[in-house]
Amino acid sequence: VSHERCPRQPLVTERLNAETMGEAVYDAIRQCAVTLRPDFQRAVEAAREEAVPESREAGVLDRILENARIGVTDGVPICQDTGMAVIFADIGQDVHITGDAFEDAVNAGVAQGYVNGKLRLSIVGDPLERRNTNNNTPAVIHTRIVPGDKIHLMAAPKGFGSENMSRLKMFTPSASKQDIVDFVTECVSLAGSNPCPPIVVGVGIGGDFEYSAYLAKKALCRDLSKRNPDPVYAELEQQMLDSINALGIGSQGFGGTVTALYVN
Repeated sequence: VSHERCPRQPLVTERLNAETMGEAVYDAIRQCAVTLRPDFQRAVEAAREEAVPESREAGVLDRILENARIGVTDGVPICQDTGMAVIFADIGQDVHITGDAFEDAVNAGVAQGYVNGKLRLSIVGDPLERRNTNNNTPAVIHTRIVPGDKIHLMAAPKGFGSENMSRLKMFTPSASKQDIVDFVTECVSLAGSNPCPPIVVGVGIGGDFEYSAYLAKKALCRDLSKRNPDPVYAELEQQMLDSINALGIGSQGFGGTVTALYVN
């Protein structure tokens, strides 16, 4: 499990005790809350260099970087919304998990990370009854069975300020690239300052209703230094980014050119 939220690293070979996996999830959850991903921090630093000197946007970006430094030095969350734990798990088909059930072990690690890390407990057991589970579980767990004898876990706590701004559209086959760009731009325009820009926008295209949403969520975890390997989609990412930043929402909604850092 990576401490940087998203890059995936080998965890085990062939036989894995579920308790060990839970401990790794626990450690990752705590680290996620207090550290910015290095690629995201570099993107904010680059945006700060390009911001108009003495502008409100430059001041906001300075505060974000200061907040990130405090998070690491003081071990406190970089945001009060420490989100819902989303776990992407690639499980090698040659791995044998011993002990607790896989999902129980992951949820145990999530619970320990949120409770011991003194992170905000936001999750309720039922969306209508609204009774808090008091340990931020259950997590959302996406599993894939893949070749090999290792398990790769990717922890991505998702704050609800951004999650509430998510949207889905079912396009007809006749939709153009510009239609997609316009929809993504409209989503960000309607969101305004609510997701606390500067943001990274994850876009999923293709599949069916739920798969496109899964792709969008997973796209948020891609290293920001890497563009889509397909030049058609890399160009589409840049087109979306330019369109979004032309909205003028700016960092934290105070106006400016840095509404989004990247579109993946």
